Amino acid sequence: MYNGPFVSLYRDQVIRPDGRPGTYEHVAVDDSVRVVALDQSQQVALVEDDFYLPQRRVLHLPGGGTGGQTPREAALRELEEETGAVATEVRALGVIDPLPATTTARTHLLLATGLRLGTVRRDDTEIGMTVHWQTMDWALAAVEDGRITEAGSVSALLLAERALRSTPGL
Repeated sequence: MYNGPFVSLYRDQVIRPDGRPGTYEHVAVDDSVRVVALDQSQQVALVEDDFYLPQRRVLHLPGGGTGGQTPREAALRELEEETGAVATEVRALGVIDPLPATTTARTHLLLATGLRLGTVRRDDTEIGMTVHWQTMDWALAAVEDGRITEAGSVSALLLAERALRSTPGL
């Protein structure tokens, strides 16, 4: 139905579970990544940016579309672009299907450590983005009280907390 640079919309003719014909609309977009980046003092990088659809600023983890890269490559790129941090260690935390009835796109969740300073290179849609370094406890409390609601960020923070608890010194 529509093919744009970042999204395509499809309407398929399907046979429903009851055997009758029907249509099914779905969206094709790239997979995405969300990165829990922890510095040497165990502060996590959070970014806040304006989002058009909810018409508000959203606090979330660095991340974005994979753009044909592996999740690790995309995580490293997005982390540096949005925060200026470069990670020497990247570990997969898991994968989620944020909208399985709407798209096959998956969100890859990663933990990045061994950070050093790189170069911020935000694109035009991220002009108003700000970076906030907070403790993991602060970020988890923000999930619990609704300050962080973006699905990939919520999932990644909870999985990172579990990984950090099971692997002290990570």
